[in-house]
Amino acid sequence: MIQSMTAFARESAEIEQGTLTIELRSVNHRYLDCSFKLPDELRALEPKLREYAGAILARGKVECLLRLQAQQAQTEALHIDTARLDALLAATGIIQKQLGSLAPISPLEVLLFPGICSAQETSEEQLQKEALSLFSKALENMQQNRCREGEKLATLVLDRMTLIEAEVNATRAILPALMQHQRDRIIHRIANLQIEVDQGRLEQELVYMAQKADVDEELDRLDAHLGEVRHTLKQGGPCGRRLDFLMQELNREANTLSSKSQSATTTQSAVELKVLIEQMREQIQNIE
Repeated sequence: MIQSMTAFARESAEIEQGTLTIELRSVNHRYLDCSFKLPDELRALEPKLREYAGAILARGKVECLLRLQAQQAQTEALHIDTARLDALLAATGIIQKQLGSLAPISPLEVLLFPGICSAQETSEEQLQKEALSLFSKALENMQQNRCREGEKLATLVLDRMTLIEAEVNATRAILPALMQHQRDRIIHRIANLQIEVDQGRLEQELVYMAQKADVDEELDRLDAHLGEVRHTLKQGGPCGRRLDFLMQELNREANTLSSKSQSATTTQSAVELKVLIEQMREQIQNIE
């Protein structure tokens, strides 16, 4: 399918650490250029995220913003190692007897002793796994948006191509009459001058003039390029650069048609062709 390089996607999920949100923005670019804004806990994920994006996208400037909004502080369950606590209390009892001290033991001091109390630690590996999963979902959503937008762009290009083909056919249809009119006008002017001319030389000049004004070749090449554009759009995939090259070739033929023009009709037709080609080129700039 034809894909646009302009799209947006946003996904969020509630995880153990809080709310994880990913925003993806994509605009047209000559190649694939990804930039990431990640929280400190997920900076190590950037190479993997870049790899995921490169596997799906071919072109475009992609900006990824990933936010982790931590939950409000909550009282977490504390785990007390009772075996270590018993050993610690037994040791302190022995010390109290040896010193003869009757000062009570502070419970907070006991809790601060290494190994007595511990809280459940957040798994960094699990956080990264959930971030990758959410990024993949956002990336898939953005690709679907790019496909929908690309379908619209392809339709706009095909509509302009239909108008160009109609203009080419109309120009081709009137060419014989224009050439005959130009020949008759020159012969009539010579007759009005009432001078004798070499008929053989006159015919040679008329043939030479007709060859200079002949645009059949340019019209044929326009048809060929239009056919290639249709084939490329039908084939799909990352084809923006190829289509842009074909626009250059179409514009080249339209310019040649304009330079060879011998009448206001063909001049106007060449101008209309260049306008339609430029409209197509503007749309193709956004195709991947």
